[in-house]
Amino acid sequence: MISRDEPGVLYRLSEVIYRHGANISYVATSGVGETQLELEGAPDADALVAELEALDPVTSVLRVPSFQQIFGKRVIVIGGGAQVGMVAQGAISEADRHNIRGERISVDTIALVGEEQLAAAVRAVSRLHRARVLVLAGALMGGDITVAAREIREAGIIVLCTSMAGSLVDAVDVVVSDPLEAGVMAVMLIADTAKFSIDKVRGKRF
Repeated sequence: MISRDEPGVLYRLSEVIYRHGANISYVATSGVGETQLELEGAPDADALVAELEALDPVTSVLRVPSFQQIFGKRVIVIGGGAQVGMVAQGAISEADRHNIRGERISVDTIALVGEEQLAAAVRAVSRLHRARVLVLAGALMGGDITVAAREIREAGIIVLCTSMAGSLVDAVDVVVSDPLEAGVMAVMLIADTAKFSIDKVRGKRF
């Protein structure tokens, strides 16, 4: 949706959406008047779009498939060195196997070092749209990273890590020695097309 970039626009959009009985499941805006909304539950989507287009600040409304339909669930891989690449390789290969059977799983990576930077990135995962599982890859992690891992597990994110020194290994759902296998397992844990449950492996080391 393109509109004028001015105060009150988001309020007017949400007011129309509320009147049509729809729920906003995701919203993102940019500084150029672009607003992305994912809506669900609208009894008459055509009437809703027509009323949004009729709003004075709105220039255009484009209906597109949701991010969930296109990119699906997200696997997030964070850490340093070659292990991040190996985890990503395993996750991408396994995601491809499930995606050709109708799944939608995407893989995001970022290479970081330092306790402060890693802890901040871990906490941010719980705020990422569609994030379902986090893999932490490295040789040594602990301290505030461990605290952050416990926090996002409480938020519903599954957390895996590679076998490493430090306290992190005691705070995650699963520890996997082989980084390639860690990526594979991360995808299997969130794929609807895999018969694999976190309840069967939580607290274990492989």
